[in-house]
Amino acid sequence: MKSLTELDRRIVLATQCGLPLTPRPYEVLAEQLGVDADLIRQRMQHMLDRGAIRRIGVVPNHYKLGFRANGMSVWDVDDDKVAYLGQRIGGLDFVSHAYRRPRRLPEWPYNLFAMVHGKTRDEVAGKVELIAGILGDAQRQHEVLFSTRVLKKTGLRLLEQAVETSRKSEVA
Repeated sequence: MKSLTELDRRIVLATQCGLPLTPRPYEVLAEQLGVDADLIRQRMQHMLDRGAIRRIGVVPNHYKLGFRANGMSVWDVDDDKVAYLGQRIGGLDFVSHAYRRPRRLPEWPYNLFAMVHGKTRDEVAGKVELIAGILGDAQRQHEVLFSTRVLKKTGLRLLEQAVETSRKSEVA
C-alpha cells in the first residue's frame, strides 16, 4: 500500500466498514476524528488521486432490496468497440457494474461483463435481451451466470491496525 499519513490511516480505519449512514457522513467522520469535514474530503480525494483507495461508492445488498435473481451477463464483444459499449451498458439503471476482462481462449471467449439485477430470472433475461440489442452486431455470443449465494463485500482494510483495534474493543 502506498504510504499514508497518520490522518489518512485514521480515516481508512473509520471508514473501512463503510461511511456513516447519514445525510452528512463527512461531518460525522470529522467529529469522530476531531478534524474539519473539508479536510476529510481533501484527504480522501488525495488518496483516490494517488491510488491508495480506488473508489468511494455504494455497495447495496440486492437481496435485501428484493432483487433475488442477479446474473452476471458475459459477452464476446469486438475488442475495438468494447470500451465504448461497456460504458453504455454500465450506464443502464439495472446494471450495477460493467467491466472489461481478458479472454481466456479457447475456453472463455468473453471480454465484457455486466451485472444485471432483477426480481426473477425472467426479468433478468429480458434485461439481458435489451443489452443484446444495444450491443447489436458487435457481440457474437453471451451467457448469464446467476448468483447462487451472497458473498460478503469488503473494502480497504488495514489489517495490522484493524486487528489491534479489534483487540482493544474486546478488552473494553
